[in-house]
Amino acid sequence: MPNETFYIGQSSGCKKAFTAEETLYYCRHLSGDNNPLHYDAEYAAKTRFKKCIVPGIMVSSLFGGILGSVLPGNGTIQLGQTCRFINPVFIDEEVEAVITITNIRQDKPVITFLTRVIKRDGTIAIEGEAVVLVATN
Repeated sequence: MPNETFYIGQSSGCKKAFTAEETLYYCRHLSGDNNPLHYDAEYAAKTRFKKCIVPGIMVSSLFGGILGSVLPGNGTIQLGQTCRFINPVFIDEEVEAVITITNIRQDKPVITFLTRVIKRDGTIAIEGEAVVLVATN
């Protein structure tokens, strides 16, 4: 069971700055998101954000990388993910995605995480919860 290896409060994270090229590729080839706010600096300058912003769902994809590769790791399957997009992440702005265990089921290999993306100034860009099924070989 997961409670033998994992504990409440255990966390992991990663830092990333999304480039204009990555964002444009994501919008054009992966998501089909044609909102110029994500890749057209001239357009973005006229918005309330004043700069291009990375699609929130693209930023939140960092959670899957941590969950599947680090904590809990290989074989992990996400059962659910919620996200509140609180503040924008701008192109080339470094952020840190952090996951923290908040609950471990005793009857099943299921773990719940608080998920956050934190900006350099400490403000929260994204906050939510992930529920995962842990591999039990």
